[in-house]
Amino acid sequence: MTPNGAAIRAFREVRGHSVRHLAHLTELSPSTITRIEGEKRGSSDDTLKRIAAALDVPLEAITRENP
Repeated sequence: MTPNGAAIRAFREVRGHSVRHLAHLTELSPSTITRIEGEKRGSSDDTLKRIAAALDVPLEAITRENP
């Protein structure tokens, strides 16, 4: 799965979460969240599942299909 950084950022902002707060919820570093949102870093399925759960959205809402 490929992260959709713009979608992750949009859901995070709509929920009023800072990067730091989302990092806390997912037990990831703030820099990892920033890199994923900027699509400068791929991420594991587990990481994306943790982000989706923290944002209370389906996994499909924050990922792109691989080409």
